[in-house]
Amino acid sequence: MYNTLTLEKEGRIATLTLNRPESMNSMNEIMMQELADCLESLKEDTSVQVLLLKGEGRAFSAGGDIKAMIDPEIRFDIEEVMKYVTRIALALYTLPQITIASIHGAAAGLGFSIVLGCDIVIAEENSKLAMNFIGIGLVPDGGGHFFLKERVGITKAKQLMWNGQLFTGIEARKIDLVDEIASDGLGWATATSYAQKLLQSPIAAMIASKEILHASKLEELKSILEREAITQTAMRKTADHVEGINAFVEKRKPEFKGI
Repeated sequence: MYNTLTLEKEGRIATLTLNRPESMNSMNEIMMQELADCLESLKEDTSVQVLLLKGEGRAFSAGGDIKAMIDPEIRFDIEEVMKYVTRIALALYTLPQITIASIHGAAAGLGFSIVLGCDIVIAEENSKLAMNFIGIGLVPDGGGHFFLKERVGITKAKQLMWNGQLFTGIEARKIDLVDEIASDGLGWATATSYAQKLLQSPIAAMIASKEILHASKLEELKSILEREAITQTAMRKTADHVEGINAFVEKRKPEFKGI
């Protein structure tokens, strides 16, 4: 059904797997569109009460596909891309399921925004998590501003976004970026065990509480997503972004000039 994802359902649990392992599940335009479509379809599926998210291969997701951004042979329409990113964040936040992200390897950039948008985040001890848009002269998107400040508050969120710091799973747990830690190699087993425990709980009441809490914040999320889309489109045209991308590709330290 999808080229870059797999969606499997077993009883009341669904598993959504990001499936571009050859590129560490970095998100090109196709994956973003498919992820938006998939999450929106799950909004209509009341038979599923728990959604597990994971990445195939060595990582959860390395974030946006930088190679696609700079390849002259690949059409990359930032305004269209931001529409998909907005749809992903809105669908994820309004899902009538408890969402669990299982993190191994990297979860960076847009991949990390999606992780933070989940209800429960389980990370392996030495997984690598980063809100690292700043390194290529961009701002967080995918609701990254909203989801990050919901977890750690505005003051800490600014520091994390501006520094673009890389955290291990253990370090991320200490500042509440993730909820549970698993030994390396056991993240998925921990996540599936957690899902089974949820099914043995009064999960309908839990989902109802989630819907009440999220409804009170939905307009704020929509406003932030709108601002992210406008700002990201502008940032893509800056000299600092071009320098950040070139430095990333050339594996050197960027020289930003604030323009």
